[in-house]
Amino acid sequence: MRFLRSAKVVVGLSILVLFVLVALFGPLIAPHSADWQASTSAFAAQPPSSRFWLGTDVQQHDLFSQLLSGGRDILLISLMAGVVATLLSVLIGVTAGYVGGIVDDLLSALSNIFLALPGLLILMVVLKALPQNMTSNPVTIGAVIALTAWAWGARVLRAQTLTLRNQDYVEAARVIGERKPRIILFEIVPNLLPILASSFIFTVIYGIGTYATLAWLGLVGGNTVTWGTMLFNAQNYGALISGWWWWYAPPALCVAAVGVALALLNFGIDEIINPRLTSARGSRGHRVRFVLGLTPVVRTPAPLAGTDLPLELPEEAAK
Repeated sequence: MRFLRSAKVVVGLSILVLFVLVALFGPLIAPHSADWQASTSAFAAQPPSSRFWLGTDVQQHDLFSQLLSGGRDILLISLMAGVVATLLSVLIGVTAGYVGGIVDDLLSALSNIFLALPGLLILMVVLKALPQNMTSNPVTIGAVIALTAWAWGARVLRAQTLTLRNQDYVEAARVIGERKPRIILFEIVPNLLPILASSFIFTVIYGIGTYATLAWLGLVGGNTVTWGTMLFNAQNYGALISGWWWWYAPPALCVAAVGVALALLNFGIDEIINPRLTSARGSRGHRVRFVLGLTPVVRTPAPLAGTDLPLELPEEAAK
């Protein structure tokens, strides 16, 4: 219940649940299919009306139906990228931090290489080499995006593992003869869950933005209608120049709204889990006000000479 007391968590979770429901049931409640055309002879985008709530594109596709149907693939791809990238970051980062030695040097060098390489350029090269049917497969695209998203999380997990591998409970597990995989899985990884949650959420955000960019560039999608392909078609037909805002604004706002929801959810969880941020709040969730430039100091009265009486805080300081 602590998570539901945070306004950021509530707002972010509400927006995210809304878009998940749209992704699951959007194609079922859409007025038409994504490839349905109102007319095959007209070649002009129609503005929003009572018949078409978000208007049509130049090929007379119902944009509202496409918007409801286009969220499923992008959420599935970003979720797939987040899961695969998180697993890779745990496997490489935690192993490098715990084992050390030559293994740490090799895995750290691999992480640094992927951090230095331009991720979008690598994705463009890899996707260009894939056949057309594979660039329309959400699982394949999610796995390819994960290849450029795991390095940052692995770097952070390695640094945190270096501080945990010499803790008493890890030493105790090592002394009683526990094997390294079990120590990593049951002793170290559970203490990295806050970092894993943050890394997973930001990887999902990265996957959403990356897929939308790749679809906008025409590298993925094919015949599948997504929010990214809607932006790609709007760019090709000059929707921005022609003033057809109903073509590109709704899918762009949906991509931005999902990213904002995940960011709010991550910030809210961090405020609850992070002890430094938690200590800056009162017992009822109200933020404590500090005066800029002044450090609060609690003054206690000096004990009487020759007495062993315990110190008592003043009433105002205790509050």
